[in-house]
Amino acid sequence: MSYSLGIDAGGTYTDAVLLDDENETIIESSKSLTSYPDPLEGIRGAIEGLDPDRLKEVKVVSVSTTLSTNSILEGTGSPVALILIGNFDIKEELPTNHYLQVKGGHDHNGIETNPLDTESIKEFVLKVKDNVSAFAISSYFSVRNHDHELCAKDIITELTGLPAVCSYELSQDLGAFERAVTAFLNAQLIPVTERFMTTVEAEIKSRGIDAKVFMLKCDGSVIGIQNALKKPIESIFSGPAGSLVGASFLAKSESCAVIDVGGTSTDISVIYNGVPEMSDAGAVVGGWKTRVKAIKMETSAMGGDSHVWVKGKDINIGPRRVIPLCRAAVLYPDFLEQLKANPIPSKMRLGINYQPTKFYLRTDYQAIEASPEEMEVLGAVKKEPTSTTEIFNRIKKYPASKIFDSLIQKRLLQPIGFTLTDALHVLGEYTERNVEAANVGADMLGSIVDMDRQEFARYIKREFSKNMACDLVSFFLEGVEKTEIRKIFDIQSPAKFKIEVPIVLIGGPVSAFVKEMQEILDAEIILPEYSNVGNAAGALAAKGIRRFEVLIRPASMAAPDWEFLVFSEHGRSNFYEYQEALDYAVNLGETTVLSYMKDAGLDSNHIKIDVKKEEVIPQGWKTPMETKLVILGVGNRNTEQECC
Repeated sequence: MSYSLGIDAGGTYTDAVLLDDENETIIESSKSLTSYPDPLEGIRGAIEGLDPDRLKEVKVVSVSTTLSTNSILEGTGSPVALILIGNFDIKEELPTNHYLQVKGGHDHNGIETNPLDTESIKEFVLKVKDNVSAFAISSYFSVRNHDHELCAKDIITELTGLPAVCSYELSQDLGAFERAVTAFLNAQLIPVTERFMTTVEAEIKSRGIDAKVFMLKCDGSVIGIQNALKKPIESIFSGPAGSLVGASFLAKSESCAVIDVGGTSTDISVIYNGVPEMSDAGAVVGGWKTRVKAIKMETSAMGGDSHVWVKGKDINIGPRRVIPLCRAAVLYPDFLEQLKANPIPSKMRLGINYQPTKFYLRTDYQAIEASPEEMEVLGAVKKEPTSTTEIFNRIKKYPASKIFDSLIQKRLLQPIGFTLTDALHVLGEYTERNVEAANVGADMLGSIVDMDRQEFARYIKREFSKNMACDLVSFFLEGVEKTEIRKIFDIQSPAKFKIEVPIVLIGGPVSAFVKEMQEILDAEIILPEYSNVGNAAGALAAKGIRRFEVLIRPASMAAPDWEFLVFSEHGRSNFYEYQEALDYAVNLGETTVLSYMKDAGLDSNHIKIDVKKEEVIPQGWKTPMETKLVILGVGNRNTEQECC
């Protein structure tokens, strides 16, 4: 008998499931609160909830996580410096204040347009190295020639030893700015992902489990752990990808839409005939367009732990995640009394960071680039819940709201506040934690907007349901403003949106929303067994997939039959015969795919490789003006092949 172990570390819960490999059914599941900022305790707790005898027979471990996505959504990634090489026309705000633009870059054929300004790079690197944890590099047309990015990377490695990410390593698509953002986010996520995967691997080994470890990617495929550590950006939507694959698996529905409610975000996606719908453009997360290929998805910073706060008569949901009051009261025995005694801030001070239900915790993260004002606040916050009133008493002033924003963004403070999870506790629909703390919070916030606790909690739940429905409809109605769609759900009308495919609900608290969604939408709503661990199930249902893209073009349009250039992630090569260039490209792709699958722990005898070729041949031309190749390898991650 052999089993597979699926683990999903979300913003709130870490889930684990055991799959019986013989009949491909889930036989056991377990949940534990995600530990922050170190995920070890959450992972350990989830695994300990499973049968230890079965764990000894586990041959495959597959992991998905929303931690990377949440880091970007919340703006809490590590500080990164960005180097732009070439003639960038920067019209958008860059994701960091630490950036440099220097001369260099190449043209569309990979020919150098300007020598690389290495001296400016050295000066910049030495200037910022103590204020950042990694570097990102993007050069103009680096997909056609990597030399300048690699040279900058060598300088950074020599002078700092810090991680440096080149944009060509992550995407072969044109769009230097989008590649720059992709490289930046990847560099930002390296410490988070490395810490997470190292923790998972160490915990597995400590239990004597001899298994191969995989990580779910954002396209719904799995990747070997070592490759995952090189490209953590590819895990940004592994949680949603897991929910999509897992929902289809659990609901036994080859075609369905999925609403995945996590602690930090709600994600919408769709699968047709067992194949996830992929985005034509790069994934967009936190407002940043990337060149990462991912499932088509609508995501919003609205989850079970999204902060509910009031100002005036307005009730706001999100965008930040906080520790729910009901959970804080369990973690910290004195918190309930603290909450009851906390005063309501004045109307002038009331805001996202000043609420009667808002408290702060000091994390173990090291303070990098913290201002004197920030250090003063940090000194006043303990590792137990600390109110703004307590902070005032210790430093004799109320800190500016932007100070709290900055400290939360840097992960130096973790906030506590009222959430949707608390609202469900008030309503008696989800009561795993301290109900009294949720009631106290609802009383406090409700009094500000003239509602009793039940009214306040019902309002939050209804608004959350309408937001979910709006996200779903917006996913299908591309080009229609979401704000306009959202207005429709506030209108009392017998008309409903009809959704033709089943809607599968995934996530811890989703059972509370079945009736609400049936009232709002005309659709089949499915709540499958094990819906609360759908992402972990998806990590096990995924396959190993590797895409390799190649572009072949004439070196000169004036003499299109004379010389041919081959561009790929391995660099640029040239050939004098088109067939020679084509054979080289196909062989390079197949070799790369097989090598990748081998590194991922997949048996090459169980891998299927398809070659898709698109040619552009103008009238009168003997050879193509452009050839695009996609070499796609798919490997089944079954335990039979793993054990051979």
